[in-house]
Formats: sequence, C-alpha cells, structure tokens
Amino acid sequence: MEMRGMMGGFYRLSEWIMRLSVTNVLWLLTSFPFWLLVISFLGAKDTEQLKAIVIPLAIVAPFTLFPATSAMFSVARKWVLGDTDVPLLKTFFRNYKQNYVQAMIGGLFYALLFAILIIDFQVYLRQMDGFQLIAYLFIALMFLLLISLLHFFSLLSHFHMKTIQLLKNALILTIGRPIRSMIMAIGAAAVLFISTRFTFLIPFFFGSIIAVYTFYNFNMVIQKMMLLKEEAETEKSAELDSEDEQKQ
Repeated sequence: MEMRGMMGGFYRLSEWIMRLSVTNVLWLLTSFPFWLLVISFLGAKDTEQLKAIVIPLAIVAPFTLFPATSAMFSVARKWVLGDTDVPLLKTFFRNYKQNYVQAMIGGLFYALLFAILIIDFQVYLRQMDGFQLIAYLFIALMFLLLISLLHFFSLLSHFHMKTIQLLKNALILTIGRPIRSMIMAIGAAAVLFISTRFTFLIPFFFGSIIAVYTFYNFNMVIQKMMLLKEEAETEKSAELDSEDEQKQ
C-alpha cells in the first residue's frame, strides 16, 4: 500500500537519499586510487609538483574513474527513464563490467587532453612572461572538454556505439547544442560549488546528483532531436505522397 500525504513524501525522500548516497559511495570506492591522487594534486605548490601529480592522475583515471563514472551514469539513466526501483549494486557492477573497455579507451583520450591543457595552463600562467592571457584560453578549452566528457558518459550509458562514434558525437552535442550544454555545465558547476561549501555532500551525493542532472538534460536533447527527425520524416513522406498523386 502506497503511503500518502506528509509521511509518503518523507518516505519517497528517504528512498532518493538512499539511492543517491549508495550510488555515490559505490562510485567513490571503485575509483578510490584516483581520489587519493586528487588530494595530492590539490596540495601542489609549484609547476614541477603539479607535473609530477598530473601524469599519475592521467594514468590512473582511465582505469578507475572513467569506468566507475560510466557505471554511475548507467544507474542515473535508469532513474531518469522511470526505472527508479532498479537494484543498485547489480546495475552498477553489471554496467561497470560491460562498459569498462569503452570507458577506459575514452578515458585515455580525455585524460591525455586534460593533462596537456592543465600543464600548459600552469606553464603559460607562471613561466611565460607576457603570455599570461593565453593561459585563460586553456581554461576555456578545459571547460568545453569537460562538457564533452559529460556527454560522452551519457552517450555511453544510453547507446551502443563504437568508441570513436561516442567521442565524435560527444563533441557534436557540445558544439551543436551550446545552450543546453551550457545549462548542463552550469548545473554541474553549481553542485561542485555547493559541495565545496558543504563537504558532507561529497561522499554521499556529489557525483550521483551530477550524473542524474546531466543525463536528464542529455535525455531532453535526445528526445527533441528524435521529435525533429520524426517531423522531418513525416514531412518528407507527405511530400512524396503528394508528388505521387500529381503524377497519377
């Protein structure tokens, strides 16, 4: 029997707190080596220390963070599409295993680009006199790359494609849907900002909330694209029927 009223609201809220927190903890545990290095990264004091940490981060991330994030997005996909009672452990680890190779290959690509941009940013900012302004170009590129990465995880959890197609379509969505991509990025940044102020969110909600919000926006884009495609096909079919009638 479904509870209604205030008690029903509290029950549903507690269910969502449990779902988000369990998924977030699974994500952190399966990518734990990466987060250990992140703590060291935050303590870097100069460019040399930064380089020494960024390279291990770029090596570890594709094998830990990316498969874990892919699994988290697969769980978020189920929720957004209405399957809220999906078994969390089974769904997370099944998708972790199924998407591991593609997530790892995509991770190698993104990790390499992020490492290059981060190091270049630090070099231009601190060591290239008169070229500090160029450093902020690398921030913009990292921002676009981050949006593309979020699209990549959404695509990986939703479609069966080759890795090169996933990377290409992630870039197309980033550039081709700038407003929706910006909304998605602003939302993710807001969650990050709030998490830095209320650090208890990080172990329980940080990643899972971003995954749900990101896939929700991604799904809206995909649904709109499918609707436009259906309308175009309907118009084309109507035009062909009209041409056939005129010939007769």
